[in-house]
Amino acid sequence: MFASILNYPESVFSQFDRLRRELDDVFTDSRAPSSIRSVAYGSAPPLNVGRTPRSVEVYAFAPGLDASKIDVTLDRGVLRISGERAADVPEKDVKTTVYARERSVGRFTRSVALPDDVDPDQVTATYRDGVLQISIARKEAAQPKRITVQ
Repeated sequence: MFASILNYPESVFSQFDRLRRELDDVFTDSRAPSSIRSVAYGSAPPLNVGRTPRSVEVYAFAPGLDASKIDVTLDRGVLRISGERAADVPEKDVKTTVYARERSVGRFTRSVALPDDVDPDQVTATYRDGVLQISIARKEAAQPKRITVQ
């Protein structure tokens, strides 16, 4: 019978689809923050921040770092994570050709504004398997209270 225009690899519709994808790439920024509390794509280290009834939990994903090179401070409700990642390429005296370098090197700093109900005296930080976990306890006044009905 009749051949459909959709069956041809270089049909008009496939060209329109390709044009739409290219325009989407130009006019949309896939590196844009995913929410109002996020930062731009590529910020290092990437963070997950959440809250439980008893604490605020921060997870920083920083594989390959020495724990002694990570600095965590809490000052006036702002948590600051900083450190440095050493270059993993051999010294310049060895002839090395690098074809791709996607892992960031050098100093990094991330800051997170915390809610007012955190207790700055009860902070723990652990680094294991490339994940820095920081747990900040919430003040007793912010804890949910069970009220007995009489």
